[in-house]
Parts: sequence; C-alpha cells; structure tokens
Amino acid sequence: MTHRHAFATLILAAALSLGTLNVVNAEKRYCKEMESCAEAVESWCSGHSDRDRDGDGIPCENICRSRQQTLAEQALIGCTL
Repeated sequence: MTHRHAFATLILAAALSLGTLNVVNAEKRYCKEMESCAEAVESWCSGHSDRDRDGDGIPCENICRSRQQTLAEQALIGCTL
C-alpha cells in the first residue's frame, strides 16, 4: 500500500465515521454518473484516482470546471491529495 493510498483510506474512514461522505457516491463508476463536483471530489479523494485521468488535479472535468472549485470541495471534506 502506497503512502498516498494509505492516506486516502484514512480520510475515507474519517469521513465515514463523521457521516460526511455518502457511500453511494463512491460506488458510481463513471464521471457521467456524478451529479456534482462535490460528489466527484469525494470519489476521487476516497481513492478513485481514475476520476482525474489527465493528472491536472481536477476530477471529472465535465462537472468540476476549475482547480479552484476542486480545492474548495477538498477543503470542505478535509481531503488533501
């Protein structure tokens, strides 16, 4: 397990214990199934690195339109990828 994966797992566990992460969101397989940038960031932060295919720090670019929007959503859920 990489350090990044371990950290993502820790964040996921904390979010689940605080009730801040909707488990259903993490189960969606494709960005086109996401309904908001918050949902895409939650999934990305929970270990679904494929949400940011081009590695620019913006998951599901069809929903999350900018790095600033992504950073704001990360701050809300406590994710620091």
